[in-house]
Amino acid sequence: MRAWQKLIPAEELAAYQRSGFHGEMAMGGLPALIVVDVTLGFTGSRGLTLAQAVAEFSAACGPASWEAMPAIERLIGVFRDRGLPIVYTRSSLEDIAWTGKATKAKRANKPLPAHFNDFPPEIAPRDGEWVLEKTKASAFFGTPLATYLLKERIDTAVVCGVSTSGCVRASVVDAFSHGLATFVVDECCFDRSAFAHAANLFDMNAKYASVVSLAEVEQMLPRRAEAKAARRATA
Repeated sequence: MRAWQKLIPAEELAAYQRSGFHGEMAMGGLPALIVVDVTLGFTGSRGLTLAQAVAEFSAACGPASWEAMPAIERLIGVFRDRGLPIVYTRSSLEDIAWTGKATKAKRANKPLPAHFNDFPPEIAPRDGEWVLEKTKASAFFGTPLATYLLKERIDTAVVCGVSTSGCVRASVVDAFSHGLATFVVDECCFDRSAFAHAANLFDMNAKYASVVSLAEVEQMLPRRAEAKAARRATA
């Protein structure tokens, strides 16, 4: 049993399974990785407590961020090694002045530090990897992400990042709603609340995605040659 599953009441898990929820999805031949909002503004600096991280950046998740970081780095490395596309998302700091923020949270109305939107070096995008800026929770809302995935003939979204209960969940619901097989890598997601993390993994796994471990997704992802063959077949 995964760590997050231990927080779910056994009788509720059983009831969902009797109702036909928690079915598995099949990985497609052309997956893309969506790395949601893993910037310093949502992690805080390494080594801080949650309270210290929130004092630095009010949206930060603190220690949970850095516990997940090695797994996120490994997942990104697998996609790179297999020649599979990666999309990073982050806040569009200029546009939110016009559109409003992604949540209703009332935070101090002060300029964000310049490094709020910086990616930790462990997982920073490389040249040729798309950084998609967004103003709302979902990576799909008001962005060209769906157009890109259609153009590239992507059939599967693998999602990781922050927060499990917020932008990850919103992006997962929209990925599924766009007809993509959708996978969430549990140890590659994090949240400022362990309860919210577990509850949202449970609910996404029930309704919109398969929640899998990093080891499981590594086994399911196509190899480089397989991905190339799948791309040729859909060209």
